[in-house]
Amino acid sequence: MIVGASVLQLPAILKAKEMGLHVAVVDFNPQAVGIPYADRYYNASTMDEDAVLAAAEDYQPDGIMTLATDMPMRGVAKASDKLQLHSINYETAVKATDKYEMIKAFKEHNVPSPWYVVADSLEELKTHEADVSFPCIIKPTDNAGSHGVAKVFSFQELLANYEYAHSCSRHGKVIVEEYLDGPEVSVEVMVVNGEVNILQITDKITTGAPHFVEMGHTQPSRLPSETQQQIRSVAEAACKSIGIDKGPAHVEMKVTTRGPVMIELGARMGGDNITTHLVPLSTGVDMIKATIDVALGHEPDITPTLHCGSAIRYFEVPFGTIKTIEGDDDAKKKPGVIQITFTKGVGDESTPIECSNDRIGFVIAEGMTADDASKNCEEAMRKIEVTIE
Repeated sequence: MIVGASVLQLPAILKAKEMGLHVAVVDFNPQAVGIPYADRYYNASTMDEDAVLAAAEDYQPDGIMTLATDMPMRGVAKASDKLQLHSINYETAVKATDKYEMIKAFKEHNVPSPWYVVADSLEELKTHEADVSFPCIIKPTDNAGSHGVAKVFSFQELLANYEYAHSCSRHGKVIVEEYLDGPEVSVEVMVVNGEVNILQITDKITTGAPHFVEMGHTQPSRLPSETQQQIRSVAEAACKSIGIDKGPAHVEMKVTTRGPVMIELGARMGGDNITTHLVPLSTGVDMIKATIDVALGHEPDITPTLHCGSAIRYFEVPFGTIKTIEGDDDAKKKPGVIQITFTKGVGDESTPIECSNDRIGFVIAEGMTADDASKNCEEAMRKIEVTIE
């Protein structure tokens, strides 16, 4: 059973069917793109843990999973606990989806992490004036995709951004953290029988302050080997600190002057096509199949068969109404180009990029090295002209 049937979950649905499995999906949207590919559909919110449990009790799956989204992991874990399936437990799912519980676990296990304070009201935040330094980050404790995230430079700015962060918090809490300066990376992980296996390290490009929306990813990392070893150690410690003993993890950190420091992690495959597309292109490891195998209690094959480069870049265009999109057919013919996708089309609005949903599309490319893949991506993008009115 796959929790979610949106475009994010579609690769898992298709892979499960390719593997010959009988597949049920859970999604609140009866028009979700993945439903026609599944064998059974349950109309329920992926965020509703009890509804996910009820669907699982009816369907009686041999395994249950989600892909690239955080909060549904609570329903996955709750159902797995009740049906004795192969997943992280519910306590770990909470630590992996609540940034406050997560950072507490990091501190308890001496995992390098930022200083922080938490507040569930503006009045409470005001009491922490002596506890914070600037610049710092304010964000909701329980959201993703850069929703509600802002970098602030003064206490007045912090208070002014409280409502923005609070409005994106499902349970009303916001967290204020040390701003970490340095290159950002993610670490793509598969935990098998308690052993943390690092599949790949991904270099990231973001919009920077104030919202840090991700605009590109490249594999493998081009950081020095000594730094990469430190990154691997921190990622392993972070996974163990919150209790991930099986399944995938997507670990995000920054490489600061004091070494790699955790931002956050998810106990699921990474989004933004990182684990569905970039990992297979750069390593040969089919991470979706491995995740399904773990959910079924099978030993996954995570042996690398490739040592290549892969990259994704998101379009940056002026703001306004999209009038035309031209040149994509020529761009697809460029060496190494794997996929060109537009998530917005003619007539849609191009807006300031404040969260991942604001991006209009992307190019995925491969190459012999990370540099080659990046170059192939960027050359393809230069072939494409988006006219804004």
